[in-house]
Amino acid sequence: MENIIKTKGILFIIINKFNIQIIKQIFYLNNENNLMKIKICGLTTANQVQTCINHGANYCGFILNYPKSHRFIKFEEAKKLTDIKKKETNYVGVLVNPDNDELEKFSKLNIDYFQIYGKYNNESISNIKKKFKKKIIIAIQVKNQKDVLNYKEFENSADIILWDSSGLECSLDWNFNWINSVPNNITKMIAGNININKIKKILKLADIVDVSGSLETNKVKDIIKIKNFLNTFKKLNNEN
Repeated sequence: MENIIKTKGILFIIINKFNIQIIKQIFYLNNENNLMKIKICGLTTANQVQTCINHGANYCGFILNYPKSHRFIKFEEAKKLTDIKKKETNYVGVLVNPDNDELEKFSKLNIDYFQIYGKYNNESISNIKKKFKKKIIIAIQVKNQKDVLNYKEFENSADIILWDSSGLECSLDWNFNWINSVPNNITKMIAGNININKIKKILKLADIVDVSGSLETNKVKDIIKIKNFLNTFKKLNNEN
């Protein structure tokens, strides 16, 4: 009987240790899920991409079909950049009013998401997602508070809803607090003239922040600015 009790005692300790490890892992995952993620958009060189990956960017964005933007890259360059080993980072192809041929072409790249701007509906986005086997970030361009509600058209088709300014190639301000009314079951991304000084105010507003212009010097992504932003972002994220 004593041996049995000892055996049960040992078994109980093992189970407890096992449970503690599970609890720690659950806590870690929950904590990770509660942290805001970051997307760096408009990358144009291998050094920029590698810097983002090495410093913990969750998403890297590439402007694929909008030559009006100074961040636009040609297909051949996009192919080279998206072939860089991305570790845990997701690659995002940013498309403005893409036609079927463009979607077909860019679906060959090693990207995880299409980020789409333009006049679409739930059915068209669902069809794109199904046909090209890419996750979808649908961009809602915000000029006024009512525009925020346009997400409702895509809540059953898009994986992420991005609320952005109406500037496309220009970064413009808008009132990020307008998305407070959006339910938490929606994966929310926000963009629009975001710099490090605004991060504390928006950490609890969205799941993902999309940053571009504030990381540039003379319209070129600045490696030092990228490093400093990502390091500061991580620190602020862990503090909140």
